[in-house]
Order: sequence, then C-alpha cells, then structure tokens
Amino acid sequence: MNASSRTRIGIAVGVAGLLLLGLIIVSPMLMMPGIPSFIGTNPATDCEDDVQTEEVSDSAASDIPPDLLELYKKHGKKIGVQWNVLAAVGKRETDHFRSNLPGVKSGTNYAGAAGPMQFLISTWGGKARIPIPSQFNGYASDGDGDGIADVYNPADAILGAARMLKRNGAPENVRRALFVYNRAWWYVDQVEAIAKKYAKSGDVKLPPQADPNCDEPLVQAAPSDVVAKILAYALAQRGKPYLWGGTGPDAFDCSGIIYMAYRNVGLDIPRTTFGQWPFGVKIEAGTEQPGDLVFFNAGPGTGPNNPGHVGMVVSKGKMIEARCRLCGPIKVTSYRRDSLMGFTRPLQNPAVLEQVKKLENAAL
Repeated sequence: MNASSRTRIGIAVGVAGLLLLGLIIVSPMLMMPGIPSFIGTNPATDCEDDVQTEEVSDSAASDIPPDLLELYKKHGKKIGVQWNVLAAVGKRETDHFRSNLPGVKSGTNYAGAAGPMQFLISTWGGKARIPIPSQFNGYASDGDGDGIADVYNPADAILGAARMLKRNGAPENVRRALFVYNRAWWYVDQVEAIAKKYAKSGDVKLPPQADPNCDEPLVQAAPSDVVAKILAYALAQRGKPYLWGGTGPDAFDCSGIIYMAYRNVGLDIPRTTFGQWPFGVKIEAGTEQPGDLVFFNAGPGTGPNNPGHVGMVVSKGKMIEARCRLCGPIKVTSYRRDSLMGFTRPLQNPAVLEQVKKLENAAL
C-alpha cells in the first residue's frame, strides 16, 4: 500500500395504502400530468436481480481467505453494498490482512491508517478499540458481537468499511464511494478492477433500484393512481443532490422531496420531518405500502419519539430518500435500519381526505 498517497476524511454519521381503501374512488380528472416518459421496461434489465447474489469467481476463491470471504459477503449483504467491492478494498489495502506493513496488525502507518481496512483512527471513532454501545463519531463497528469495535479485528473493520461505502454512495455510486474512501482516482480504478475480477460475471453490478428501467413495476404496483403519481414524481428526482431546506427543483432535503411529491398531486402535508411524523396515521410495521412514510431516530435533536429523518416507501423494504449532504444523491435504498422508528400514512389524515374530496368536486 502506498501510504504516502493516502488522504482520508472522517465523516460524522448523522444529519439530520394507502389510499382510503373502500372510502374514496379517485377521479381520473384528479390526476396530474402523465407519468414521466423515463419510465419504461427494458427486456435486458433483470429487475429482480440482487447484487448480493453475485457468484464468486475462481480468482476470488483462490485469493481470498475463506473466513474473510464469508465476512465480506455477510457484511456486504447486511449493509447493502457489493461484497466484491468490499473484498477489493481489503485486497488493495492489506492483501486481505496478510500484509505485515506497519499499521496493519498494530499501531498505525505514518499516514495514520490502521487495521485490515486501513481506517484513520479519527475516522474509526477516536480510539482503536471502542466499547459498543458508546458515543462516538466514526465508523467503529462490532462485526463479531463481542461488544468491542476493534479496528484490527477483520470482522469489525470489514463491517465498518461497508458502512463507510454505503454512507458515501454505494451500492449505486461505487466510484464516488471509493473516492471518498481514498481520495485518488487511480485508487478507485484499481479497486474497481479487482472487484470485477472477484465477480464471476466480471462486473460490478448495480442494484435494480438504480436502474430507471425498473421503475415501471414500482409505479404500476402502487395501490392507486394518486400514489402512482406521487411515486413517479419522487423517483424522477433521483440523482439530484441533498440540500438542507431544499424543495426543488434542483435539490431537496429528506422531507422536502416528500412534501413536493404530495403537492405535485394537489395534496398539502407538513413541510418538515417533525411536522410529518404526527400528521400521518400511524401504521404497523409490515403493513406499510408505497406512498407511506418511514421515519428514523437519526440526526441532531432527535429522540425516540422525535424523528429527524424520513423516507417514502416505494416497495417492501425500499424507500426513496434524500439523506444528507455527504451521503450521495437522492436514491432508492433500504429502510431496514436499526434507527427505524415507525411508519405513517398521510393519505389517511382527515385533512387530506377533505382535500381529495375538494379536488374531486372541482374536477366534476
């Protein structure tokens, strides 16, 4: 590893169906302009494919120690990043923990990097070994359940690396995530090349939700035309940046994209996460549907009943979100997170029901 070229940045974690079944029939005249033309179906796109099922190539099987291969696959699946990208980082950094260079198994190198995945101690959390749970800013993780986040423990370090890649754009924007991991494009090229060799397909696959060709099933599966329009607007904002207080058209924050998606169909809901949480009717986990909102105990000033982050459900287990300025662009991702607080259904709020009635009457 060329330690002199390394520059790491530590990123603090945090920032900050449906419809009235049997109650109302939405008039076709209520619908806003048609679903965007970008929505279509490409026969070559496998929208059911899962990047985590990528098979191991002969090259990977012969190069990666079996115990580490299992960790790359386990933690890649848990966090939602490509296991072969995670493994390629481990190869490029320390040859899968086989390197005896300073800072790999103890101490740090002269760039300050430590452990099998070469974290700066400051990026890890301020200390090499951190009890879990405890308060810290960084990617320190307990990957083997022993209660300690140890930067020299492969299980812990690999989980921390997966979280860092996820935070910075993976699995959709792998190159951006790798650039944040080590800010050099030659590094990104090298890791990407290794990742392709490790996959039997010879590629770094993107998740189905990153492909606009997979949007049509999401929209068509919506429980109503209104929800389909809400989803279509939200999905059309993917790739745009996060902006605190943003309500478009060029950038949004987490609640801003939801506010505007509902407004696009003529429905008014509160602007902020703090207002949206009590506004919608609370629903049980497992009964959520597209168009519902999912809330998280994340961000400054938040607590167990005061969520600081919100996303919109687009399918079971998936939401569209604008997460934070350093978290990559607006995208579809998993809402299966430890910080998940609960779900609400704005379309069952009495005020929204009244809005729908008025819109229906106006359309007559």
